[in-house]
Amino acid sequence: MSLDMTDEERETFLADLHVGVISIADGSLGPLTLPIWYQFQDGQVVIITDSTSKKARLITECGRFTLCAQTEEAPYKYVSVEGPVTETRPADLESDLRPMARRYLGTDLGDGYVAGSTIVGQIVITMKPERWRTTDYSKEYSS
Repeated sequence: MSLDMTDEERETFLADLHVGVISIADGSLGPLTLPIWYQFQDGQVVIITDSTSKKARLITECGRFTLCAQTEEAPYKYVSVEGPVTETRPADLESDLRPMARRYLGTDLGDGYVAGSTIVGQIVITMKPERWRTTDYSKEYSS
């Protein structure tokens, strides 16, 4: 039996709430790999980061990145996607940062996070997945 997810399963899983782990090529070094908040909407992965961060610089240089999301409890599941950047633009407080903060922290804590944050210098980066890798170990135990 295959442990791979169907297209619908993988997209549903990626759209669920998970802290992602982003990896970006870093020249002759190993990839830069960090946890990150993300959204999966309209078939695209969306992240927000500081435009002066190493993460943003490396994404700009190579034009692509990988994101992995996983469950924290057994039976484990994960989705890993890799693809090119399709858009980079300045982030907006109300349409970008607040919804992302509320997604991860809930309304009250998310609004508190936004109140203590600055949008200045933040950018939205969108990636279109070209390659998917998935595993759903719950399929191993289902009949």
